Amino acid sequence: MKRLLALAVCSALPFSAAAADRQLSLADLFEKVDPSVVEIATIQEVIADKGPAKKTRAGGLGSGFLISEDGLIMTASHVVQMAEDVAVRWVTGEVSKARIISSNPNADVALLKAESVPEGIHPLVLADSDLVRVGDEVFIIGAPRKYAHSLTVGNVSARRTPDDLFGGIEPVELLQTDAAINEGNSGGPMFNTDGEVIGVVSHILSQSGGSEGLGFVVTSNLAKAEMLEKKPFWSGIDGFQLKDGWAKIFNLPQSAGILIEGVAAGSASAKLGLRPGAHRAEIEGQKLTVGGDVILAIQGIPVGAEDFGPKVEQATNSLGETDLLELKVLREGHIISLSKPIGELR
Repeated sequence: MKRLLALAVCSALPFSAAAADRQLSLADLFEKVDPSVVEIATIQEVIADKGPAKKTRAGGLGSGFLISEDGLIMTASHVVQMAEDVAVRWVTGEVSKARIISSNPNADVALLKAESVPEGIHPLVLADSDLVRVGDEVFIIGAPRKYAHSLTVGNVSARRTPDDLFGGIEPVELLQTDAAINEGNSGGPMFNTDGEVIGVVSHILSQSGGSEGLGFVVTSNLAKAEMLEKKPFWSGIDGFQLKDGWAKIFNLPQSAGILIEGVAAGSASAKLGLRPGAHRAEIEGQKLTVGGDVILAIQGIPVGAEDFGPKVEQATNSLGETDLLELKVLREGHIISLSKPIGELR
């Protein structure tokens, strides 16, 4: 009888342990991680598409998520890259002003620092995205079309590394998903079934303008590498790469350049003295803001050179606080140089 009782107790132990380790339900996971997801509101200066060229201010909306106790928030670069003012709204309704710490438009990830974090809200865990498999279940939280803290569910559809997705300067690592993504979701987190962040929502491919099951998310490993393992830098420029026929249209003295369409106030580019465009134009079906500077070289490395992006990154990462960041620029038909200590630009 004692042996039977002991066997019964032993057989129950694994079951109890399994029950304790059982994954939370989706509803439980949502309640656990949602407070760390924020709405991001931005204000930036733009030039009107129609009528006389004039500057106006426009608002933007995106999502983000807390990654440190002291207020670091990760989001998508295109949400904040050109912003002059940034604020985040927490699930409590509280609003905190935020400043841009770092932004990489090529990888479409950015880092903000909120002035305050409501009590009881804790950072999310950034998981190892290399462990993610095609077919894994995922969920996304964000503010699609201003509907904050909305949950969508789906699967990882594929892994992508498109070389020319963000202008061809460097490849990016993306996860493709069929979880619904709409305007306002950008910068929000994509989670695995453990409630850990495996990616930052970037963009969709859509003919209707809404979700059609083709969403793309920057992997958490790439986001960590770009935002947490490198020196912070916010260029604050909106640019268009001029290459091939475009270089001839703009009469460049070389095969490629970067047309500066916009410069955000307070950014490194503004401090360096780069001039943005002032007139809207449509050339061969491409809408551009023209009349601004064209970058020809950074640290002596010509735009369009082989491995331009990695070479510039290596050169700038090696700069000390008093070392000069140097640009060669085409301005109103003349080639000029712009330079400033990198420490004054961060």
